[in-house]
Amino acid sequence: MPLTPIRKDQLSKVGVGVQRPEDVVVSRDGRVWMADQASAAAEALPDGSLNRVGNAGGLPNGNNMDAEGRIIIANVGGLEGDGGSGPVQRLDVDTGEIEVLADEIDGIPLMLSNYPHVDSQGRIWVTHSTSRSGDEALAAGDDDGFLFRIETDGSLTMLATEVEFPNGITLDPREENAYVCSTTGCHVLRFPIHADGTLGESEVYGPQLGKSVDLAAAMQLVSPEQRRDLGLTDGCGFDQEGNLWVTLLMSNRVVAITPQFEVVTMIEDLEGEIMQTPTNVSWGGEDMCDLYIGSIVTDYVVHARSPIPGERLIHQR
Repeated sequence: MPLTPIRKDQLSKVGVGVQRPEDVVVSRDGRVWMADQASAAAEALPDGSLNRVGNAGGLPNGNNMDAEGRIIIANVGGLEGDGGSGPVQRLDVDTGEIEVLADEIDGIPLMLSNYPHVDSQGRIWVTHSTSRSGDEALAAGDDDGFLFRIETDGSLTMLATEVEFPNGITLDPREENAYVCSTTGCHVLRFPIHADGTLGESEVYGPQLGKSVDLAAAMQLVSPEQRRDLGLTDGCGFDQEGNLWVTLLMSNRVVAITPQFEVVTMIEDLEGEIMQTPTNVSWGGEDMCDLYIGSIVTDYVVHARSPIPGERLIHQR
């Protein structure tokens, strides 16, 4: 199937009224759940209303789902700089009960747990962007981020350290590699997964996706001309043709890296008319062609029909 770009007039708003919907996860039965600072997760109902569930506190950020339909939440509560923390939580959407799965690892308090991914064994892979908080977290360009995994027995495994602001994470369909968006690095890192579950040395996957600037400075750039060439990456996900879709949050673009490392612009809204600071891509629906794009600045998520179905995640199989 060709990577046909999606026009702006093909974009629509979903879940209007949600608060800070950084990510979206679509369940096996088609329910659309958004990260929601006013609760834990908000379901976008067909009539346009919201079904808010739970109380996560902090800043619910990346969300995903396990095979049992529970929502895994990476919380970046430490970003607020008021002594808050950034744990990994699990939400039961039926009861609203929230369980803390991890709030520290190896004696390191979790401050900005950014994104979770659940593999076929039920293990949860998590990026932790930085141990700084407040404005320092946004301004930091150093490599104090790390990756860790929550095992099925609840134990924690540190996988990689000294990573530059790791953000979105996904695994390829055969779970041979982990792919991580390095936001201020402006690229995607690929980590080979060894048979014992450890990670090999990372390499940059595909080309550099634009110019780098620290996040605090990027937030001050308001014109499309200023933002156009910024390559700050946020979220990523595979379609069923092996293309890795990546959000470029400060240039209001979504691109796809083909298996041949060609970069195709799939969505571009430089003026931010409807898609503003895109943070994550998620697919769902019966044919896996319903594409949802999160944001940290809008009170809705963007929906479009994808030219290629997204890869089914463990909760959608």
